[in-house]
Amino acid sequence: MSDLPPLREVIARHGLSASKALGQNFLFDAQLLDRIAAIPGDLSGRQVLEIGPGPGGLTRALLRAGAAVTAIEMDARCLPALAELEQAYPGRLRVIQGDAMKITPASLIEGEYDIVANLPYNVGTALFTGWMGGEAWPPAWRSLTLMFQQEVAKRIVAAPGSSEYGRLSVLARWRSGARLALKVHRSAFTPPPKVMSAIVHVTPADMPQGVSAGVLERVTAAAFGQRRKMLRQSLKGVPGALAALEENGIDPQRRAETLTIAEFVALARQLS
Repeated sequence: MSDLPPLREVIARHGLSASKALGQNFLFDAQLLDRIAAIPGDLSGRQVLEIGPGPGGLTRALLRAGAAVTAIEMDARCLPALAELEQAYPGRLRVIQGDAMKITPASLIEGEYDIVANLPYNVGTALFTGWMGGEAWPPAWRSLTLMFQQEVAKRIVAAPGSSEYGRLSVLARWRSGARLALKVHRSAFTPPPKVMSAIVHVTPADMPQGVSAGVLERVTAAAFGQRRKMLRQSLKGVPGALAALEENGIDPQRRAETLTIAEFVALARQLS
């Protein structure tokens, strides 16, 4: 790694610039990138999936940490820079050109893996909800270490009753542990985004018995889709939901943001 040219030099040589359309913002601070790569724990010999590596700043940090990295990059302009890393680490880095929204990780990686990514802001939430969804649990991923806009990160880890608490909060924590691992100032990026960023770390936990993930997702989507309304109004379109409120002793005049994750799970279990 010490023989590799500095990332800024690589970017200049290849004429790269961050694409606003692709939600790109580049990170150059090697110490910060190493801190991000350390969040999942010891990555020596681990398989890591990275989304949107760009010119390879975080990729370098993951390789320094000993990981075997599979990176999905949509921007063809970045491929020559990443190819230099592939040559420097034969057998440790595989770069796939494509859209991460259309690629199933299981088609690329066998066995357990970690996902570590400075996610493009324009698809970050959609990718996250995809990884957190589905009936099969535990997932193949061992942990998620993901960069989001700070406001999104706060929604993921928010507690019931707070203004940030919502569908993402329940989705992230009903069968997982989620924490805000690191805040990243906008000045750390080139070009600096208009918003602050933060990294969320998620690890799977036991899935509650008798609960369908799809049902839970439908209930939370309906409840928080009209979060200012009482549950009796927001859930009336979900068959059986009002009866489930009564069965579980939940006042239908409450609003979604006041329900605990356990109460949402209880509703989903009743409806499942």
